[in-house]
Amino acid sequence: MSATTAATAETETSLNQKQRQILSYLRDHADDQTYFKSRLIAEDLGLTAKEVGANMTAIRDGEFDVDVEKWGYSSGTTWMVT
Repeated sequence: MSATTAATAETETSLNQKQRQILSYLRDHADDQTYFKSRLIAEDLGLTAKEVGANMTAIRDGEFDVDVEKWGYSSGTTWMVT
């Protein structure tokens, strides 16, 4: 296991269940989509938009294979994922 993979795995284990669920969702959809609204992620995952926003910070600040940036707030928070 490379140092980067080990660091990512270690960081991922520090995420709670909702954060891991959101991260998995972003990984699954990032190839098809760049911008995500919290409310739409919430609908797909059975969460509230507030839960998504509160848990997205841990993903944004962590070392993962996706980069998350808070992009805008118009009818809810939008996240840019690359």
